[in-house]
Amino acid sequence: MVKADTPKIVIIGAGAGGLAAAIALGAAGYRVLVLEAAAGPGGKLRQVITAGQAYDAGPTVLTMKWVFDALLARCGLRLEDGLGLTRADMIARHYWKGGACLDLFADPEESRRAIGDFAGARNAEGFRRFTEDSARVFALLRDSFIDAARPNPVSLSNRIGLHRPGALFALQPFTTLWSALGRYFPDPRLRQLFGRYATYCGSSPFLSPATLMLVAHVEQDGLWLVEGGMHALARRLAAIAEGLGVTFRYGASVRTIRGDSAGRAVTGVELESGQFIPASQVIYNGDAAALGALLGQPAQPQPAGRSLSALVVCGPARPRGVPLAHHTVFFSDNYRDEFEAIFRHGRPPEDPTIYLCAQDRDACGRLTTGQAAGEAERLYALMNMPADGDRRLYQESDIERCLTAMDRRLAANGLTAGRLRSAQIVTTPDRFAALYPGSGGALYGGASHGWMASFSRPGSRGPLQGLYLAGGSVHPGPGVPMAALSGKLAADRLMADMGSTGRSRLAATAGGMSMR
Repeated sequence: MVKADTPKIVIIGAGAGGLAAAIALGAAGYRVLVLEAAAGPGGKLRQVITAGQAYDAGPTVLTMKWVFDALLARCGLRLEDGLGLTRADMIARHYWKGGACLDLFADPEESRRAIGDFAGARNAEGFRRFTEDSARVFALLRDSFIDAARPNPVSLSNRIGLHRPGALFALQPFTTLWSALGRYFPDPRLRQLFGRYATYCGSSPFLSPATLMLVAHVEQDGLWLVEGGMHALARRLAAIAEGLGVTFRYGASVRTIRGDSAGRAVTGVELESGQFIPASQVIYNGDAAALGALLGQPAQPQPAGRSLSALVVCGPARPRGVPLAHHTVFFSDNYRDEFEAIFRHGRPPEDPTIYLCAQDRDACGRLTTGQAAGEAERLYALMNMPADGDRRLYQESDIERCLTAMDRRLAANGLTAGRLRSAQIVTTPDRFAALYPGSGGALYGGASHGWMASFSRPGSRGPLQGLYLAGGSVHPGPGVPMAALSGKLAADRLMADMGSTGRSRLAATAGGMSMR
């Protein structure tokens, strides 16, 4: 049980980072209050409703399941308890102009054979070397960087081992991902495919370090489909936290994080309603660029520059032409032009790469919800955009140009989806900027451009004593599992600073396992 004399810890935001922090603290016996401005948990793991159907409208991929397994082990639970999970046999389907198609699979040997059939033996051999090197990079960074307190270049070198120069060289921090891919894949289409991993961090493959090749191993290590969509994961984590005694207040927007008269330590938070909630420990789970405004200072952009934003369309459609998988990518003709338009010129690309999530299909593309082929199904479509949502209001004419560009690319690669006109929800960078204050619509914090970008993200400790940071804009980076790790790191740092790793180990109650 939570002890009555335990100080109350306030968490601002019920995104993946805030939920992970709440579980870690609740399992250790602390009193926790989570304040969330939205009507429910999830943050970027959001859900929208159109035509009476629910759509995931944020992240659609679950990887690094070990992050959640380790977190929930603290309270004697597993992620599978109360949440339907299916490990995907197929990672994604990819199309190029004219309908050229390549599927990637969870089994690297199956992918290697597919690549050989698609692009020849040299590219298949390159893929074999690429998977070995990506696994090596991940192994080097998992404990030394990803699941560790925020390092600097020196501490990271020490953790990996200065006596292992070969290991440090394998990270290729001074080589761009695009350049490194040329050593593995003669076929430019495969460089385009694996270069897309930079966008998982909201970045350009032409500017990001080759270290991001580790994403290939992350996917092959396990990609999961969540029954009910990724928003169900957020609801599940919130239910577990509640079972540990954590209190949630939704519709509670924080106006200010208050400090003492000396400006050194946190004293509590003030809500937009004017209510003051005292607290000596606060975890802020929001975009780090908005923290200054909450502390009464001007908001500052991410030091590495903003990451990608997006235009996201959710709605029913009747896709015809090439078959879809659950995850399908339709590549543009000139990848470099896409990122030049976004990062150099600050405008939507004229020929965007399109990601589709067919939310009624399994990993291999079989319909799972009972409708017949050709009937309307739930589609989520995304194109990358500049993070200019605090400087530009997207008009109907702007949206129409983007939707037309999406239609043109899908058609060129073999798909007709019917524009999703009848019952669609479109989210643009300015809408993302409103949803996530301080971000300007950037969905991944700072862009991972240059070898120092990963070290420029804030760590768990905030600028005031008792203030801690979590979320995709802080270390270790963006993405659902990384944000969850940031929450775990923040909670552990807070407990260490309080001189205890926990007052009592708790198990979630049966109520905490409910999905209702």
